[in-house]
Amino acid sequence: MVVALLTIEILVPNSGSLKDKRSIVKRIKDRSRNKFNISVAEVEYQDKWQRAKLAFATVSSDYKRAEETLQKLFKMLDSDFGFEIVQFNFEYL
Repeated sequence: MVVALLTIEILVPNSGSLKDKRSIVKRIKDRSRNKFNISVAEVEYQDKWQRAKLAFATVSSDYKRAEETLQKLFKMLDSDFGFEIVQFNFEYL
């Protein structure tokens, strides 16, 4: 069994309020869950207008499949134009 974790810190430059940021975060969470059947949570900076840290997790019986899922997810997130990824980290347990 492999547990794979991707954490990303994002900057939402056009956000003028928490409501604006939360709509972007909600869109990210919904798209990730729907497309990859993955767990996701906002883990830091809940009170900041233009910053968020998100954690994505998946469990698989195969390391290669877990890595492939996170790589596809990262590629999807990196191509989004509503925010910028400023830091990311992959972990496998």
